[in-house]
Amino acid sequence: MACPMIYLFCRLISGRSSMTEDEAYRKAKKRVEEIRGFYLALAAYLLVNAFLAVINYLFTPGFWWVLFVAFFWGIGIIVQAYRVFAKNRFLGEEWEERKIREIMEKEKK
Repeated sequence: MACPMIYLFCRLISGRSSMTEDEAYRKAKKRVEEIRGFYLALAAYLLVNAFLAVINYLFTPGFWWVLFVAFFWGIGIIVQAYRVFAKNRFLGEEWEERKIREIMEKEKK
């Protein structure tokens, strides 16, 4: 699809605002894969940083370089968490569809 906004607008005009069962399944499957990917990345973050902390403690206890790794990798985890959990709530596809309906209702009056 070239432009999701045009697609949503055409669906609303044509009266096909409800998703088919297949579309709903694909959308739900994609969402589950995104959530699973986040939790796998979070698990890797925790395990690898714990391992690096032990190595840091054993070999260079005077300088905690592991904090740099945890900090910058943590920024990536936070960005991924936003994309998975918060992005769809703010200005996501549902928001677009709701706004299109709202504007169309206002124009009808």
